[in-house]
Parts: sequence; C-alpha cells; structure tokens
Amino acid sequence: MMPAMKRFVSFFALMLLIGIANPAFAQSILRDAESEALLADMSRDLIKAANLQPNNVRIILINDPSINAFVAGGQAVYIHSGLIDAASSANEVQGVIAHELGHVTGGHVPLGDRMAKGATGITILSLLLGAAAMAAGSADAGMGLMQMGQRAALGNFLAFSRAQEATTDAAGVKYLSGAGVSGRGMLDFFKKLQQQEYRWGLKRGEQSYVMSHPMSGDRISTLTADLQADPAWNKHNDPALEERFRRVQAKLRGYVADAPDTLRRYPETDTTVPARYARAYAYHKSGYPQQAAAEAAALVKAEPHNPYFLELEGQILLESGKPKEAIPPLREATEKTNYQPLIATTFGHALLAVEDPALLPEAEKVLRQSVVRDQENPFAWYQLGMVYERKGDSARAALATAERSSMIGDMGRALTSAQAAMAGLPQGSPDWIRAQDIVMAAQAMMQDRKRR
Repeated sequence: MMPAMKRFVSFFALMLLIGIANPAFAQSILRDAESEALLADMSRDLIKAANLQPNNVRIILINDPSINAFVAGGQAVYIHSGLIDAASSANEVQGVIAHELGHVTGGHVPLGDRMAKGATGITILSLLLGAAAMAAGSADAGMGLMQMGQRAALGNFLAFSRAQEATTDAAGVKYLSGAGVSGRGMLDFFKKLQQQEYRWGLKRGEQSYVMSHPMSGDRISTLTADLQADPAWNKHNDPALEERFRRVQAKLRGYVADAPDTLRRYPETDTTVPARYARAYAYHKSGYPQQAAAEAAALVKAEPHNPYFLELEGQILLESGKPKEAIPPLREATEKTNYQPLIATTFGHALLAVEDPALLPEAEKVLRQSVVRDQENPFAWYQLGMVYERKGDSARAALATAERSSMIGDMGRALTSAQAAMAGLPQGSPDWIRAQDIVMAAQAMMQDRKRR
C-alpha cells in the first residue's frame, strides 16, 4: 500500500467495497468529489434516456488498472480506473456507461451468479481456471482447462452471454441517441478493445468461442451503421465536459500510478492544469510537500475560487501538519460546493485537527451534514465520533462508532457499540431507535454468517 493510502482520507477517499456480486470481486472504491460530480454530469442524460432516475443510479469508480466496467445487480455501474486512464475522451466513457446501463435496464445477473446457478463442482472450477488462464493471455491453456470441464455447457452459457452483450450494445446505442450524445466515443472505445484483442492474440473462430463478449470487430461492424445514422453522430463533444474529464483523468493518474511514471508523463515543462494536477498528487504521495504545495498554489492562482483546487490546497496543508492553515481553503471549498459531503468531511477533519474546543460546534455541524447526505462515508462517522468524545457525549460517540462499524462490515463492533449507545441514550429518542436498529441488523447478520 502506498504511503499516502495509509491515511483513510487522502485526495481520493478510499473505502473497502465488501463483496461486489461475490467475494471474488471485492475491490476498493475511489471516492472524490470532483470525479463523482463529473461522472454524474456525464451520465445524467443517458440515465434519463434509459427511463431511470438519475438520483437512483450511481456511477462508481473502482481502483483497478484493467480496462473494464461492469454491473453487479441493482442500479450501479462500476468503472475501473484503468478505463478512465485508457479513454481518450469523456465521450468514450459515455459510450461505455450507455452500454452498462443496458445491463441495468435488462436486469442482467452478474457473471458469477449465472455461473453459480448453472454449474457445480468441477464445472465451476474448470470454468474459472480456464477464464483465468485466458485472461492471463494463455488461450491454449484456457481451452485445455475448459475441456476438462463441461465444454458444451460452457458453450451454451457463453453463447447466451454474447447474445446478451449484443442486446446491451443495441440498448446503449438507443440511450446515446435519446441523450443526444454522439456514438463516436462508443466506436472509438471498441476499437481500443480490438487492439487489446490483437495484442492477446484473440481472433474469430476457436478462441472467440470461449469469450463472454462478441469480438470487438463484430461489434464495430454491427453498430457503425446505426450510430452514424443518428442525428448526434456529428455533434461535437462538449468542450467544458472534455476539459473536466482531462483534469479528473490527470488527478486519477497522479493518485494511482507510480510517481515516477506520472512525472514522466507530465514533466515540469508542462504547465497545463491537468499536468499540475497530476504532479501535485504524485509529489504529495511521494513525500514532497513543498513541491505538491507549489503545484496546488499555481492551480489556485489560475482559478482562485475553484472549489476542487481549494480542496487540494487544503488537503496538502492538512496532511503536511498545518491544519490551521488548511481551514480557510477547505471552508471556502465546502461552502462553494454547498457542503459536498466528501469535501465537508475533510473540512471537519481539519477543524478537529486544530484541537481548539471553540471549533467543535462547526465541526459537528459540517460532519452531521456529511453523514446525512452521504450514507457511504465511514470516515465522516469516525470524525463525528471524535467530536462527541471531545464533548464528553460517550453515548453518541458509541453510536457513531456503531454506524461506522456497520458500514464497513465489522458487525461485532457495531453490535457492542450500539448496545453501549442504547444504554446511555434516552429510551425512545431518535438516536436510541437508530442504535436499536443497528443492534437488530448486526445480530441478524452475525447469525446468518454462522449458518453459512
């Protein structure tokens, strides 16, 4: 784990995602206010075109270098960081999101669930081993392992999967059209996938038989006519959206990539905003706070009231041991984003880090807003618990610990903390009822785990 990642909240707030679809998919979520705002804006019209409610659909960024996106049931689309890195434009990512929304509206069951329902014992093992071998680049080895299992059953399954993917591609085209978004990005991204297939040595015929997706060349041929016939085909990409994408792409690269790689890609001679963004993250996580602060200062000078630049400046100051200096930029960033929960949580962290009792009321205010507006932010609950501890309110500190523990899957601690909260809170009060809910949920989950 990188040094900067050891802090629970660094530039991107990192949380463990417990079991996406199944434990094999357990990965880490990267959370960042600017990135989430961009993905929401990029997908809003597509979601509406799919007859879904934008507030109910989440586009979630996963820390994974592979070029991939997936759904896992429900109304959530997971985008790998590697896909953002590989994309040449926001429009390409929109093409991927449109496709994945087709899986959402189709109610498609995650791959692992379909396999589990259709195969048992050695069949599952052989399918998984074969898929793993092919993913590693050994198609021959994968085929051999497939032959050890139920090849005919696998063929039927993958044929179904390919047909489902084709249907989803068609839905993606429909949603792009309904949103007035050009399909050029979708085709361009399939061409990138086609280059990956060439690199892996995959081709039509024997090897495509064991693929769960149609070959990209086939997809390009099938979709080109419909996409080119759409009125939005020649529509230019939104320049403002593309600029926002380049910034988010750069900060993501600076955060997840090795610092030397980032600095080679974005040398100091490059003074554009994306380059400064990337270098600020690379410097900070590598332990060069002065260089990181200089890049952040240059960004703030260029756009003095940009809330994300102010957030960056404040984060660097906070994590460099200067919480008092971090408060003004973080306060402004919080106010300018209408108390965006992730930014407000960082602001609350800075207020606490100063260790001035006079700042506790403001810290409590912003952190309570954060936990109400973002129900997947365990760090906010941790910070709010610290506020209550300093105020001497042990019952609500215990409740905050119970909330955080429940959120991260630590049901044992959630149970004991909620019980402690109930013992100190007025019976029947809203906080007491909430603690009781956590007790019952934790007990039920722990009993369910014992039965497995």
